[in-house]
Amino acid sequence: MYKNLEALLEAAQTSPKATMAVAAAADSEVLEAIKEAHSSGMIEPVLVGDKEAIIAAGKEVDFQVDSEWIVDCSDPDEIAHKTMELVAAGKADFLMKGLIGTSTLLRALLTKEYGLRRERLLSHLSVMDVGLERLIIMTDGAMNIAPDLDKKAQIIANAAEVAHKLGIEKPKVAPLAAVEVVNPDMPATLEAAALSKMAERGQIKGAVVDGPLALDNAVDEEAARHKGITSQVAGKADILLMPDIEAGNVFYKAMLYLGGYRAASIVVGAKVPVVLTSRADDARTKLLSIGLGKLAI
Repeated sequence: MYKNLEALLEAAQTSPKATMAVAAAADSEVLEAIKEAHSSGMIEPVLVGDKEAIIAAGKEVDFQVDSEWIVDCSDPDEIAHKTMELVAAGKADFLMKGLIGTSTLLRALLTKEYGLRRERLLSHLSVMDVGLERLIIMTDGAMNIAPDLDKKAQIIANAAEVAHKLGIEKPKVAPLAAVEVVNPDMPATLEAAALSKMAERGQIKGAVVDGPLALDNAVDEEAARHKGITSQVAGKADILLMPDIEAGNVFYKAMLYLGGYRAASIVVGAKVPVVLTSRADDARTKLLSIGLGKLAI
């Protein structure tokens, strides 16, 4: 695993160039990130959307958009499906959400005719630089509202695949709860314990899972020692599995808006990653997410 997001971005910039299709690309901050990604040799863009609007948005950030990059269309459904056609035809290696509804884009992604769906839940993950000597993968703070045990197992599998591509052979997964002991009145602790046993018996592959763990003893070895926790994961977690979307969303925004940290975010579970960031995220966050999406191909 890279020690920080700058190292991750450098790896994305120095690896062979990939083609990224952008759905509804007429967004100045999206184009500002694409400008940097293209100039560094990281990607070749394909910009799907209204041609005049894309060119105008590019001018706002001093980006001269090559008209040959643009696939001109304006209806949101047409934009989404045209983007998937490009990926399905091998004309793009991964994709990015621009000014289009997430549901519209993902509905097109899951259309069977494109062959991009897998027998796997789609989930959102963020690779976060939170001041440790390693990056942390947090999932899911944006898509799955209250995942049950089966969905949590799939979310772990998605995150583990990304961790492997980032160089972690056997990622350590901490299913988080408010406490680190099983409490029948707290469903998150029961599911965490079940996930740990599933991983132990090979039902979840490619990762070490141990929980329930509270956030402090998942990421801090001293906190784990104080509580007498003996675990392969405690204090050394690579992946934080959130109990629900509220916990994940609050954690993500607290780290960025109160802690001042950075994150890169994608949707995984399909055959190609989808760079999907908040509209409130700045161009730098979008650039880091493009880098993550490229490495996750």
